[in-house]
Amino acid sequence: MRVPMSWLREYVDLPAGVSAREVGDGLIRAGLEVESVDQEGADVVGPLVVGRVLSFAEETHKNGKTVRWCSVDVGEQGAEPRGIVCGARNFAEGDLVVVALPGTTLPGDFTITARKTYGHVSDGMICSVAELGLGEDHDGILILGAGEASPGDDAAALLHLRDDVLDIAVTPDRGYTMSVRGVAREAATAFGATFADPVTDRVADQPPVGGEGYPVRVEDQTGCPVFAAVTVVGFDPERPSPRWLERRVQLAGMRPISLGVDVTNYVMLEIGQPIHGWDKSLLRGPIVVRRAEPGEKLQTLDGVTRALDPEDLVVTDDSGPVGLGGVMGGATTELSTTTRDIVVEAAFWDPVAIARTSRRHKLSSEASKRFERGVDPRIQVAAARRVAELLVDLGGGRIEDGTTVVGTPPERLTRTIPADHASSVAGYTIPAERTVGRLRDVGCTVEADGADLRVTPPSWRPDLTDPNDFAEEVIRLEGYDAVPSVLPVAPPGLGLTPSQRLRRTIGRLLAGAGYVEVLSYPFVGTADFDRLRLPADDARRQALALANPLSEEEPLLRTTLLPGLLATARRNVGRGMTDLALFETGAVFRPTGDAPRAPRLPVDHPPTEEQIAALDAALPRQPRRVAVVLTGDRQPAGWWGPARPAGWADAIEAARTVAAAAGVNLTVRSDEHAPWHPGRCAILEVDGRLVGHAGELHPKVIEAYGLPARAAAMELELDRLGAVAGPVRAPKVSSYPPAKEDVALLVDAQVPVAAVEAALRAGAGELLESVRLFDIYTGERIAEGTKSLAFALRFRAPDRTLTEAEVSAAKQAAVDEAASRTGASQRGA
Repeated sequence: MRVPMSWLREYVDLPAGVSAREVGDGLIRAGLEVESVDQEGADVVGPLVVGRVLSFAEETHKNGKTVRWCSVDVGEQGAEPRGIVCGARNFAEGDLVVVALPGTTLPGDFTITARKTYGHVSDGMICSVAELGLGEDHDGILILGAGEASPGDDAAALLHLRDDVLDIAVTPDRGYTMSVRGVAREAATAFGATFADPVTDRVADQPPVGGEGYPVRVEDQTGCPVFAAVTVVGFDPERPSPRWLERRVQLAGMRPISLGVDVTNYVMLEIGQPIHGWDKSLLRGPIVVRRAEPGEKLQTLDGVTRALDPEDLVVTDDSGPVGLGGVMGGATTELSTTTRDIVVEAAFWDPVAIARTSRRHKLSSEASKRFERGVDPRIQVAAARRVAELLVDLGGGRIEDGTTVVGTPPERLTRTIPADHASSVAGYTIPAERTVGRLRDVGCTVEADGADLRVTPPSWRPDLTDPNDFAEEVIRLEGYDAVPSVLPVAPPGLGLTPSQRLRRTIGRLLAGAGYVEVLSYPFVGTADFDRLRLPADDARRQALALANPLSEEEPLLRTTLLPGLLATARRNVGRGMTDLALFETGAVFRPTGDAPRAPRLPVDHPPTEEQIAALDAALPRQPRRVAVVLTGDRQPAGWWGPARPAGWADAIEAARTVAAAAGVNLTVRSDEHAPWHPGRCAILEVDGRLVGHAGELHPKVIEAYGLPARAAAMELELDRLGAVAGPVRAPKVSSYPPAKEDVALLVDAQVPVAAVEAALRAGAGELLESVRLFDIYTGERIAEGTKSLAFALRFRAPDRTLTEAEVSAAKQAAVDEAASRTGASQRGA
C-alpha cells in the first residue's frame, strides 16, 4: 500500500515538523512493514511554470520531421514571449501548457537549456506527461484546462507533482492498512495525535432513509453477508478527473482512467472498501448474487473470457453473470464515455471464497487483495454514499432517492482475557490501565470485569480472535524495544545424540579432507531422474508429490541427494569453477506406498497422542544420507609435478572417511548402479549390508549436467551406518616395534580386491595391525586374465617384540587363507 503524506495528514493531525521518514519509523515501531519512503517529484528541480501558446508556425525540415516554432507567454512581466521548438502537434493557439524553463532538471537527470535546434533557439521545453514523470503518455503535450491556471503559475504545485509516499508491505493479518484510513489510525496511535475517521460521519451502521434503491437479491448470504447499492443519474461522463484526484490515485500505485473509475478507486484507497460501478443502462433486470452455474462464462474487465466454477460467487442480472464477486467486474456493463447513470455497489464478501476464486482464475486484483484479507463489514453503505457524493460533486447529476441494503454485518464476538495477560506474554509489567488504553487505541471496546477484561474487537480487525492477539496489540504499541532481552535458562540435558555426533564428525572430517558443504532444496522433478538415467522401475522414481510446489518443474521430494549436488556443481562449473569437491548431508524421502492418509488436525486445541501417531504413520520414510561430488583436479599442478584429476578412487576414499567416523569397516566391491559408470562403480557394504555406492558417473549423466569428464560421486546412508556402528573403542598402543612384510598375490582378474584383503585379515590373526594395497599390476610376465596385488602387512604385539618365526608364520597363514578363499598364489614363490 502506497500512502501519500498529503493524504495521510488529512485524517491524522501530525505535528508540522514530523517528516515522512519519521512517520515511517514510527509506523515500523508500531509493527508495520514500511519498505521505503519515496520522494515523488523530487527529481524535478527548477522553474517549471504554466505557459500559454500565443501562436505557432509549422515547419518541415530536411529529415522529414515537422515541428512547431511556438511563441509562449510564461508570465514574465515586461518580457517578450519565449520562442520554443516543439515536436508535438496536439495543442492549439491559446492552450495552457507546462513549460520547463532553462535551468529546470526533469526526471532522468535531463537539464533544460536554451539551445539551437531546427534553425531556432529553443528557450525552454513544452512538457508531456511522461517527461514530467506523471505517467507513460508520450503521444502529446499535457494540456491544462481553461481557467485552471494563469501563465507564470507554479506548475509543480498545480499538478501536485511533489509528495512523500510511504510504501507499506501489508501482511495478511493487517488488511485494514490497505487504506489511508487504516494507516492514519496507526500513525495517530504511534504519535499520540488526533485521528479523524473518514467513515464516522457517514453513519456506517444504518442506511439512510429514503426507500429502496436498485433491486438486489442475495441468494448466498454466507458468501455475501452485506450488499449495498446507490444510484447516480445524470452524470457527465466527459468530465475529467480533477488534478488532485488523479495524482493521489497515481501516487497510491494505480493508473488514472476516467472520472467514474477514478472515484471508485479513490474511495477504495481512502477507506479500504472496494467499490464497483455498473452502467445502469446496460443492466437487465435486478442484480442477483449467487454461486456460478455449470457452464457459465464471464468476460472480465481485463478482456479475458473465463469459465466459471460452481464455487465462484457471481453478480448477475437477467442476461447472466456481469461480475466475478469481490474480484473483477464484467466487460458487458463497464463504465464508458457514454455512461450517464451509474449503480454504485459496495459489498462485503467472504474472504475465503474470494481468495479461492482469485487463485482458481489466477486473477489478483486490488479488490481481491483487500477482500481476502478482510474488510470492515460495517462501512458498505458509507462507502457507496461517499462514491455517489463524489461523482455528483465532480461529474454532475444527482443521487436517486433510496439506498439498497441487503443483509447484516456479522456480529462482533466479545472475548474475556486476564487484565495481566499482555504482561505475562511480554515478560515485563504492563499496568492494567495501559493495557486498556492500548486496546482502545486499536479500536476495541473494553470493559473491566474484576481481574478480567471483556474486549470486543473493532469491525475492521477480523484477525483479533485470541487472547494472544490482544496481547500482541498491546505489546507492539508499547514498543517491541521495551521487551527485555532475557536469555532463557537452558534445562539440563544429555548432550548430543549418537546420530547428531556422527553427522557433526562426518562434516568435520569431510571439510578437513577439502570438501565444501552445500545445502540444496529438497525438490526434484522427473527430468532429474531422466538425467540420472534411472531405470523406469527404479525405486528412486517413486517420489512424493507436493500439493503446492514452489516450481512446476520440481514438484517432487527428493529420493537421492545427487540431483541437488550435481545442479550445484553445474552452476559452479558454468561460472568457471571446475575443480570442485562438494558434500551434503540431509534427508531423502522414500514413500512406501501403503501409508495411511494424514488426519486433519484441530486448530483450537493441541493434537492428541493418537493424532500425532497417525501423522507419523502417514509420513514417508526419511533416511539421512551423505553424498559427495568431485570434478576437475583433486590436487593442483605446481613445481612438485602435474595435477592429479579427481576420480572414482577419491569418491570411495570419501566413503571410507565416513565409515571411519562411524567406527566401522567398509567393504568395497564392483557393481552396476545408475547413475554411475557400469565399469567404475563400487557397492559399499558394512558386514554384508548395503550402505551406498561410489565411483565415476556415467558419461551421459556427466553430459546432461554439463560437468567435466570423469566426474565422480558417492552417496551413503547414514542411518544404516548408525544401526551397525557401536561405541568406538580406543586403540591399544604398543610400545614395541612393528614388523613389516610385503606380499604379492596372483589372482583371477575378476576377484575383488576387497575379498583378497578380507582373507589376509582373517588369516593373519591378532598380530596383524594393518594391511594396505600399494600396487596392482597386469600385463607381461603374468598370465593373461590375472592380476598381481601387492599388499603391505604390518605386525605388532602389545607385550613383546615379535620374532622372525612369529612374523613368518602369521604372513604364511594370511597367504594360505587368501589362497583358500580366492584362489590366490604368491607371486615368485
